[in-house]
Amino acid sequence: MPDNALLERALTAADPARTPRDAEPDARAIATRDRILRSSREPQRRRARRVGWAAGLTAVAASAALAFGVLLPQGAAVAGTPTPLAFDGSASLAETVATADTDLGVFHEPETPERSVRAASWSFSVDVDAGRAEIVPQLSTFQWSDDLSGEAIAINGVAYDPGDAVANQEAEVVSTGEVASRVTYAPGEFVTPVVAVPGETPADVRALLEAFGLPREPSAFDVVTAVTSVFGQWTLTNAQHAELLALIEDSGGAQALGATTDRLGRPVAGIRVIAADGAVSDDVLVSLDSGRIVGVERTVLVDDGIVAPGSITDYRMWDLDEEMIE
Repeated sequence: MPDNALLERALTAADPARTPRDAEPDARAIATRDRILRSSREPQRRRARRVGWAAGLTAVAASAALAFGVLLPQGAAVAGTPTPLAFDGSASLAETVATADTDLGVFHEPETPERSVRAASWSFSVDVDAGRAEIVPQLSTFQWSDDLSGEAIAINGVAYDPGDAVANQEAEVVSTGEVASRVTYAPGEFVTPVVAVPGETPADVRALLEAFGLPREPSAFDVVTAVTSVFGQWTLTNAQHAELLALIEDSGGAQALGATTDRLGRPVAGIRVIAADGAVSDDVLVSLDSGRIVGVERTVLVDDGIVAPGSITDYRMWDLDEEMIE
């Protein structure tokens, strides 16, 4: 199959949109974009900044993942992605959520929702012309205001060869201090479905998620998809995190995984949710210190001819300490 046709198939599989390519994204499109979003090392064009702080990168991420699969030898995809986290323990979903609720009642920061995010993520970076690929972890900060101004900064982590099994085993995000991109929004430039500070009641939290694409009768996977989109723009309170965990539990289909250590060395419990088509799963990482949702990792479950089953294709982590990003 020609490379262009393979690329088109991969992009469609990653984000099966049916809207015109030049259409402005609605809230559901924003949620879909954020679900598969990865950071780019290239400066962002001004036009792309109209749809969010990491806007316009869905195609970059999907094409990079495809090129990665094309460039590497057959069967190298698993070795070229981070090693899945290993979970231990036998806590049930109800026990995992109950433990988080207890912890959330002890720690109380932030006291109000914040229009700011500190996050770590992982992505492919591919030079197709040179036939070279590398793994590029990134750390990012994003702050915005109710006048829709703001600034997003991405800092490269230490890159490594995707064929380096030892590096993939560690797969830790370590800052280089190198600024990969800096995007500034003038007042009115940033686009978001929710400008006002969201409330903490179950109805408020549900409305927030629906603004970011949550369907009326969501699966647990749908909830996590919307949560991931919200966390790209907001740092929520503990009370709101408790409501998010309750929604994941109540929506059905979630599975407790036990405990592990995330890629920033933090103790976490895992909750797995699987997409309706069975193609991918998301592991929600819940802090065993604070009870907050601090990460999501995506795993491919079905062989699509591009990335092997069991491969980690995306992860992102939140609630980073400031010194981690410096």
